[in-house]
Amino acid sequence: MGAGVRQPYRDVVVTVPVTIAYERYSIRSAHWYLGRSLAELLSGSGLAKAEVDGVCVSSFTLPPDNAIGLMQYLGMSPRWLDAINLGGACGVVALRRAARAVQAGDARVVACIAGDTNHVYSFRHNVSNFSQFARDAVYPYGSGGPNASFAFLTDYYMRHFGATREDFGRLCIAQRENALRFPHALMKRPLTMDQYLGARLIAEPLRLFDCVMPCAGGEGFLVMRRQQAEDLGLGHARILGTIERHNAFPDDPIQMRGGWALDRDDLYAMAGVGPADIDVLETYDDYPVISLMQIEDLGFCGKGDGPEFVRERTFTADGDFPVNTSGGQLSVGQAGIAGGYLGLVEAVRQVTGETLGAAVPNAKVALVSGFGMINYDRGLCSAAAILAAA
Repeated sequence: MGAGVRQPYRDVVVTVPVTIAYERYSIRSAHWYLGRSLAELLSGSGLAKAEVDGVCVSSFTLPPDNAIGLMQYLGMSPRWLDAINLGGACGVVALRRAARAVQAGDARVVACIAGDTNHVYSFRHNVSNFSQFARDAVYPYGSGGPNASFAFLTDYYMRHFGATREDFGRLCIAQRENALRFPHALMKRPLTMDQYLGARLIAEPLRLFDCVMPCAGGEGFLVMRRQQAEDLGLGHARILGTIERHNAFPDDPIQMRGGWALDRDDLYAMAGVGPADIDVLETYDDYPVISLMQIEDLGFCGKGDGPEFVRERTFTADGDFPVNTSGGQLSVGQAGIAGGYLGLVEAVRQVTGETLGAAVPNAKVALVSGFGMINYDRGLCSAAAILAAA
């Protein structure tokens, strides 16, 4: 095919969504969470370990080991292996890579696993060593990592587009309501607007409930041919389309759009659906302003219309625009890079009817959006996938 023409995924599907229980702090290693994710995939599918001949690994806290070393720990000998550490975009990108590997015959079954631990000191260490930009231009000046960076973006968005803290609060409160029914969510108390607005300041204008809470945990899923999933009796989701983009709009002085704005037409054309056909949206939500940016750039409303959009809709699983039905990272927790898998795993559950918590009635089509790798002043990686019921 010519340049720019995307080939469909045909009969490749995603199945067996698993979550390893989140913990605020853990004495276990990333290896344990990744290993448990694999074990749950094997148990849920009925496959033997030797039948999984492809693996995709995502982890920030696996070093000094790497994906190859992890295979030795897990006693595996895959013929296809990838390591995707793209933060909040890694789930969608892992799906893309795995699906193409299966489609090309490089692997029959790919296990995509993500996991990170969280020791008391982990987050400070990770932030201070996240990138050379972080080491040289952010951390030495007392900037608290992503909280400070996204405080600037949030402040600009509010001044430029007229958003209020109540607008962001509507998303956070709806996600908390969803989380109350999700067994792995760490936030288990209802959140009111007064509590949201009155929470302690983190980095102006961000307050406590605008920021994800680091934790430990794991996520995973399998990618295989549709016929194999059916033979195994596994519920599965069809892959209608995917996109990814790196370092989009580098000349924008302040990031108010991401790569989705460049590639969404390709995504919808490949999937054969449009924004009006989406039953559930799972955004990467380390901060609520980023969810609004994804809603705009994916074409659900115009750029800058996000504030009005959230004022006119409800975002719980039973609402008119369900978003982050597990509770998202803002109420479940951010298990390191596994946070980049959370939305994808939840989307598979929604369209297969295998939900652990709040279910969107008659959910047939889900859109998952990823955003990752904050480097100095902006996120560098955006991705999205559209999944459909079998």
